[in-house]
Amino acid sequence: MAKTILVVDDSASLRQVVGIALKGAGYDVVEGCDGKDALTKLDGRKVNLIISDVNMPNMDGITFVKAVKQLANYKFTPIIMLTTESQEGKKQEGQAAGAKAWVVKPFKPEQMLNAVSKLCLP
Repeated sequence: MAKTILVVDDSASLRQVVGIALKGAGYDVVEGCDGKDALTKLDGRKVNLIISDVNMPNMDGITFVKAVKQLANYKFTPIIMLTTESQEGKKQEGQAAGAKAWVVKPFKPEQMLNAVSKLCLP
């Protein structure tokens, strides 16, 4: 059975690029357009990994990560932040919230898939 990855980004084109790369590697993809929308997708279904942007309207990525970590079903779901933010302070904030990896845009699909394969829960 394919592993499911939730991709959260306010950019539809970025969700599409990430989605194509993930689907090409055999993953199922669920999309959220911001943190609030993404939380509605965490409805009990099995999600093996979450990839989230940091800067989004309604609910930013760091707030979203903190919210996910409060959900019993998703507390241990690994989260990769995929963002234009490369400042150490932001990275530390993301890691403190519970993000496992930080991939800076623009990114190479192989780089992202490498992180995904390492972190994806069985």
